[in-house]
Amino acid sequence: MPGTTSTVIYTHGHHESVLRSHSWRTAQNSASYLLPYIKPNMHILDIGCGPGTITLDFATLVGPSGHIIGIEPSPGDVLTQARETAASRGITNVEFKIGNIFELEEMFENQKFDIVHVHQVLQHIDRERVSEALMQMRAVTKSGGIVAVRETDFAAMTWFPVSGGMTEWVDTYQLVARANGGEPNAGRRLVSWALGAGFTRDEITTSAGTWCFSTPEEREWWSRLWADRTLSSNFKTTALKSGLVDEEKLNRIADTWTEWGKSEDGWFAILNGEIICRVD
Repeated sequence: MPGTTSTVIYTHGHHESVLRSHSWRTAQNSASYLLPYIKPNMHILDIGCGPGTITLDFATLVGPSGHIIGIEPSPGDVLTQARETAASRGITNVEFKIGNIFELEEMFENQKFDIVHVHQVLQHIDRERVSEALMQMRAVTKSGGIVAVRETDFAAMTWFPVSGGMTEWVDTYQLVARANGGEPNAGRRLVSWALGAGFTRDEITTSAGTWCFSTPEEREWWSRLWADRTLSSNFKTTALKSGLVDEEKLNRIADTWTEWGKSEDGWFAILNGEIICRVD
């Protein structure tokens, strides 16, 4: 998360095309591995909460005696959207704040949580400091609580029809994400990063979850989303700035997404690594 002691260039940014997918996420479709651990009255910290859709589901699950805090690294429309969504749903046991993943121990000096959760964030922070971020998450977790992480793995994404253009997209994305300091293949590294943060192997439970897009409606939504991201989000800005692509290549990638979306037999699957780390 950005701040005086961190290094982050968020590859996607918060363009509408990005929030379109983030707002689709729910606890059920994006944190089902964690649901059996959530109990009434719990206090949960959700790092990188975005528009708050997962956060608000957590708030409902812990009930009125529980409490959720969602944090984002900087002020902006995304936190405003999260607060407005909470108000529209009548959810009052939640707060949305500005916070830095590398400064959790300082921010929550007198507070600890039953669950500290992060979803699709570690891939965007300085890849040399991910274990440090997990150490901060551990530091603000109660004894007997858990640190929960879910991250995608771009190299493990797969699709049909086979397309050189889609391969060009995923290769380009990984180059840009690494130029920004992140690690796009985070899912496969979660156990390694957790071990680096001081968790023992028997304290770590692993799993994997998927997203799949194949119906006509799913294909249209997913392909349009990525075509728009390619041409309009922070991905385009940082990709051009890095010198790794030019406008022609970005237009070609966007066209590839549009064509994939029209394929009646189109299928796209995303693999997400998941870990539950127990804190003694």
